[in-house]
Amino acid sequence: MEILIEILLKAGRSAVELSLFILLPVMVVMLSLMRLLEARGALDWVVAKLAPVLKPFGLTGLGVFAALQINFVSFAAPMATLTMMDQRGASDRHIAATLAMVFAMSQANAALPMMTMGLDIGLTLLWSLLGGLTAAAATYYLFGRSLSAAEGVVDEHLSHPVAESAKGVLDVINRAGAEAFKLAVGAIPMLVLSLVVVTALRTLGAIDLLTTLLAPLLDALAIDRALVLPALTKYLAGGTAMMGVMDEMRRAGQVSVELLNSSAGFLISPFDLPGVAVLIAAGPRVAKVWKPAALGACIGIALRTVGHIVFA
Repeated sequence: MEILIEILLKAGRSAVELSLFILLPVMVVMLSLMRLLEARGALDWVVAKLAPVLKPFGLTGLGVFAALQINFVSFAAPMATLTMMDQRGASDRHIAATLAMVFAMSQANAALPMMTMGLDIGLTLLWSLLGGLTAAAATYYLFGRSLSAAEGVVDEHLSHPVAESAKGVLDVINRAGAEAFKLAVGAIPMLVLSLVVVTALRTLGAIDLLTTLLAPLLDALAIDRALVLPALTKYLAGGTAMMGVMDEMRRAGQVSVELLNSSAGFLISPFDLPGVAVLIAAGPRVAKVWKPAALGACIGIALRTVGHIVFA
């Protein structure tokens, strides 16, 4: 019982520190910046300029906005955009390509805070873009080619607050701060649960046993055995939980900066059980195309993985 209480207290302390002292400050700054750019019309301008360039990849203007959201806000932010596409008449094929892109890109709620651990954010964003575009194109032209390409009356106008005065700017910042606080506090339960489970498994020797069983395969593929724990956590509990585990491992000296960056390609994305469940809840047509989107995402994540290994 004493061991269980010790695990609970340690996991709770780590989760609160990570959420309030690392995740919250980063998300406040990035969300405030994004919302101000949105309110000033800068994001609309960016979307309008990039949409024609990215059209060959199977992306629309709303798809471009979803890419900005996943990279600079959080893994759940594109959910609103996917809902718009579902309701405003975007074709199934475009929805699938956009969903694949989101699955394959780096999620801001994990990537940005991990800068404090030594993550090269420039390299991460570059390969996130390349992987996302590859996933979108693979889905649009290959895995989703049998999906309907019929477009309804698509309204790609994005409603957002206006910041034309000092009061308007302050209101946008306050709203962004409240949104960031909600994200940070909302991450605490999952972080606590995942860290408790991971710590318990580690204490009971289950992680060491799994690592031993996988050792021949890992050694054959030249994969560091230390990645078993964060990879297992990521794909079962999500990117935020993986970030918590990686933070502990970095503090304990079990993961180097080089290993952190070389593994970012397959560890930092919303393509995991919680991420997929949240994103496909955006609408019935989004849920219907998740399979071709998932196949396309695998291609994009594979490219990101190779890119990070080679250039990290």
